[in-house]
Amino acid sequence: MAICGYGVAVQEPGRGPSALAFGVVRADRLPAEQQLLRIHGALARLMAEHRPDAVAVERLYFSRNVQTAIGVGQARGVALLAAAEAGLPLREFTPTEVKMATAGYGRADKRQMQAMVTALLGLPAPPEPDDAADALAVALCCLQGEALRGRLAAAAPAPARGRP
Repeated sequence: MAICGYGVAVQEPGRGPSALAFGVVRADRLPAEQQLLRIHGALARLMAEHRPDAVAVERLYFSRNVQTAIGVGQARGVALLAAAEAGLPLREFTPTEVKMATAGYGRADKRQMQAMVTALLGLPAPPEPDDAADALAVALCCLQGEALRGRLAAAAPAPARGRP
């Protein structure tokens, strides 16, 4: 079954993060090229609708199941293409980075991640299915990274304006 999770989150000044949209794109029971086309179209529509500052994806890691790794790689490629077409910067995070940023523990399991995503975003119930919760966790990781980038830029000394 071809499923691609998505999550759109924002961090407003003085408030905690909040989820604007999340869910999954289902493309099962279609030929492979049609699955990728459906995922691309849905992600492109989401990017056009929500106009994010950046697109975040999880870095691939090698899996024991080669077929799964190939499918995930293809869907990831389609997400990268949609981000490039929209002119959006790309942020990539390892699964361990996402778990550390969201749960504070790099080996957190699915249940712990769902609980933390639910708590951090103030959701009434855990996001379902797991793919949606995973996507929101990546979005939270990205928000933390963007906040850190902003603080570092603000703390950087102003460039010199010529020689004294």
